[in-house]
Amino acid sequence: MNSRPVRTIALMNQKGGVGKTTTTVNLAAAFARAGRPTLVIDLDPQAHASLHLGVDVAGEKASGGAGTSVYEAMLDPAGDVRSHVREVRPNLGVLPSTTDLAAVEVELAAEPDRLVRLSKAIDTLGGAYEFVLIDCPPSLGLLTLNGLTAAREVLIPMQAHFLALQGVSKLLETVRMVAKASNPRLSVLGVALCMHDPASTHVREVVADLEQFFAACRDQETPWRYARVLRPAIRRNIKLAECPSFGQTIFDYAPTAPGAEDYDALGRQMIREWDAMLAKREPGVVEVPARGSASAAKS
Repeated sequence: MNSRPVRTIALMNQKGGVGKTTTTVNLAAAFARAGRPTLVIDLDPQAHASLHLGVDVAGEKASGGAGTSVYEAMLDPAGDVRSHVREVRPNLGVLPSTTDLAAVEVELAAEPDRLVRLSKAIDTLGGAYEFVLIDCPPSLGLLTLNGLTAAREVLIPMQAHFLALQGVSKLLETVRMVAKASNPRLSVLGVALCMHDPASTHVREVVADLEQFFAACRDQETPWRYARVLRPAIRRNIKLAECPSFGQTIFDYAPTAPGAEDYDALGRQMIREWDAMLAKREPGVVEVPARGSASAAKS
């Protein structure tokens, strides 16, 4: 059982094809490789994050297996949620999705606690995972609202294109709405740049606009007051597009590819910041590397 606080991050973007699921899976894998117990929650009925990690709930049912998923966990959040989790790698679990999840919108519509069903399910895990990454669907409905209500932070994966930049303001307003209505502790961690081409003048201009926008918000009381553009950016890499078809993370499929290097570096940077934040909360506490981490191996 993990005794550290749980860091719950919802990854969302209402535009599809921007690297949201790729970032969810491979960032989670980076955390797990560093020895941090990590859970991916697939809230998208398309189940792409689940398939990316080699879990096919429909196939399990077809072969006579239980085939349970986040759908059952949301219908009965007080039940044994761990029974729906698949441990797919060392330190890495997934609460998978299935097309059945689309029915949740209707089935929970009249339930007074419909916005906190996922929060309740996560609470029953008892801190078994240090990092929980929620892959939200590319739409604003009950599933995404559950993800944002359960999360403490929001990470926005996006391509540095003009239209994507225009969509960020709508995403931020969605976060503001949820923070005001059901989750006042929700904040925007920042933007993760995906399929990045630093040689493009247009890309550099969009990134500069993003950084300028976030800098201008530092003195405003908004959920994105401390948001930033995360580094490193994830370079365009065909291996990242290929690995989901094999049910593998980039570290399984092409561990020396630029995509693996970038997600590993981003994951380690986020872990360093997390550890530093926890150390400030508990003065005098010396951070001990998590089990199986690279730093532990070197000591």
